[in-house]
Amino acid sequence: MSITLTEAAARHVTRYLGRRGKGVGVRLGVKTTGCSGLAYKLEYADEVAAEDIVFEDHGVKVLVDPKSLPYLDGTQLDFVREGLNEGFKFHNPRERDRCGCGESFRV
Repeated sequence: MSITLTEAAARHVTRYLGRRGKGVGVRLGVKTTGCSGLAYKLEYADEVAAEDIVFEDHGVKVLVDPKSLPYLDGTQLDFVREGLNEGFKFHNPRERDRCGCGESFRV
């Protein structure tokens, strides 16, 4: 099982944590919501919880709870700029369908 980051995502997280002055990495998970059933959760993490599964890529830790991991296995986290917009993008090989608004997905 694995979660990876592109170099762009790792650079963004590292810069943000440096400006923030604290943090150990990012926490990635899923929550039940939306028309397709699941949505990604992403937040900066200040500590590793006992139940977290920790992946490290390009020097950045990605923390995942055990319940979310089956939905996220193989996911690559990217940071993209599209025109004036920028943000994280999830490349999940388990994703089978996405709702029309792009906020939720189904495996």
